Amino acid sequence: MVSHHGDGPTVLALRGTSSAVEASDRRRETGAPRAAASHVSSRSRRYNRSHAGGTSFVPQNEFPVFSHSGDVEILVRLASGHENRYLLHRHTLTRCSGFFEISTSNEWSRAQAVPENTPPSLSAPPTAGAIEGVKPAGASQQLTRIEDQGIVGSHDGGAVGKPSSASLTPVKKRWRYELDFGSGGDDIPMLVQKEERGPPPTTNSLFGGPPPSHSSSRHHSSKSTSHSFFRSVANLSLSSSGNHAPSLPPPTPAEEDLLRDYDNLFRIMYNYAPTLDPINIADAYIQCKSLLNLADQYDALAVVGPRVDHHMLQFQSRLWKQIAKYPISYLRLGYLARSKVIFQEALVHVVGQWPAGERSIRAAFPETVIDIIEDKVDELEETVSRIEARLFRLTLTNRSSGERVSPGTNYLDWLAVSLFRTWLADNTTPPPPLPPPPPERTGRSSRTALTNGNSGSSGRHRNNSSSSSSSSAAGALVPANSNGNSNSAQRNVHFHPPPPSVPPLATLGRTYRVLGSTQNEKGYLTHDECKRFLKLTPDLYSRDNLRRFEKRIDELKAMAREVVRPLMGSGLELELQGGGQVGYLTCTRVGERDLPWVGMVRYD
Repeated sequence: MVSHHGDGPTVLALRGTSSAVEASDRRRETGAPRAAASHVSSRSRRYNRSHAGGTSFVPQNEFPVFSHSGDVEILVRLASGHENRYLLHRHTLTRCSGFFEISTSNEWSRAQAVPENTPPSLSAPPTAGAIEGVKPAGASQQLTRIEDQGIVGSHDGGAVGKPSSASLTPVKKRWRYELDFGSGGDDIPMLVQKEERGPPPTTNSLFGGPPPSHSSSRHHSSKSTSHSFFRSVANLSLSSSGNHAPSLPPPTPAEEDLLRDYDNLFRIMYNYAPTLDPINIADAYIQCKSLLNLADQYDALAVVGPRVDHHMLQFQSRLWKQIAKYPISYLRLGYLARSKVIFQEALVHVVGQWPAGERSIRAAFPETVIDIIEDKVDELEETVSRIEARLFRLTLTNRSSGERVSPGTNYLDWLAVSLFRTWLADNTTPPPPLPPPPPERTGRSSRTALTNGNSGSSGRHRNNSSSSSSSSAAGALVPANSNGNSNSAQRNVHFHPPPPSVPPLATLGRTYRVLGSTQNEKGYLTHDECKRFLKLTPDLYSRDNLRRFEKRIDELKAMAREVVRPLMGSGLELELQGGGQVGYLTCTRVGERDLPWVGMVRYD
């Protein structure tokens, strides 16, 4: 504290220390009990602790640094110098992460035994400055150092208080992890268990100075300590303003993401909300994906996944639209987060558009997910085949006799059935492949044909050249053997057209959407198409026949709409909430047994 005595100079007096000295002198002179002196010293220390010009460091036992109960020290330091420090609990980390459960086991543990009262290196406060001033009048010429064990220092260098009991201090295990970036550019940063760097220096003095020296020359040490104390106290207000840590370059976006991911990982383990974008769904997806990949790396998906699921589901309709645009990406997100809703929504889109994106799906997902997709595709194709067979069996009956229409009984109605089936076949079957191009003549046969003079020889040579050209074309397909039997093999080569390819589900889905939609009832086989079709037979074309023809086509449309009704169901949140309708089939149903993580081991 600063006191002014008249016109005299400003005097800096530390009442706490001087009170302790005076209490010690009074105790020696009057023979006061030891407990009273200790009580006075304790009151003085609590009442007059100075924080002028500096910051107060009080170790807290809370996230991210549990300074009293933490036993796992984690340092996430980047190349730019930025770092995050944590002191957490082993029992919490092992419950949430398989990585920490194995690495802290007896087989892989590199823990070291440290005293329970030893502070971790990451929680040591910065060295405070000091203040120097004139000693107040009446103060003793010696400094009394106040320690946790009592008051040390007297005229004869003796010690007053309890003896040290460091040998009786219980010990505990402590683990230390540091982020290792590896030696190569493709290495993934990983927490690596490190040896403890040795116990930090204990700070038992009032201002965080070094521990007292227990040597025989206590009187000389007390004088030097007294001088350094008042010198340091005078510099506290001066050095605190200039004692700043050197400025670091700003972290790169990749470094910011890495620090955020590790911080979110540990926050979730301690039931704190992660720091994720609540507004922009694209940024939230990137952050959640990065966090899930980190959780997968440390075998903590069972803990991190529900938090990510809860955050993404808050976007509601925007989420369903994003899943429809990027189904494979969100299928991966739902699989890692173990989100039933996101995984189901994305899986319905993937199955409906199969085989689109098949290569990327096989590269990004395990076999269990691929098996689920293929099973759902097989189920959908089986349903589509059954519906397609029923569509091609649709027909009309005569109103009078009730028998099926035929060219002999009702030619006009039979034409309506034929037109409907032709449209159905054209829209459910891909176009036939183009025939292969004819083989080109070789340069040798052309030169021979030009040099041949007479017609007979030219005719014979044309036959030879054609046979040689066909044999050369076949020779490109069948290699010649050493026995000279290549000609016989070439004569047996025939070009067969490839079998018709199966249309993808996306193409079939658009056709069945048209057949099953009530709004697009006029979207196919319209009035103009029926009119053009009947004009192909001038004898049948009339206004009455056109009206009757269109009516019979509408009857076929109504029957087809009932047949494809099972395919019009939807398991999408997008369509149930009126967010729009897609062109492919979305009738796939995903139950609890179809979730790939059902039956996996969870860390409770």
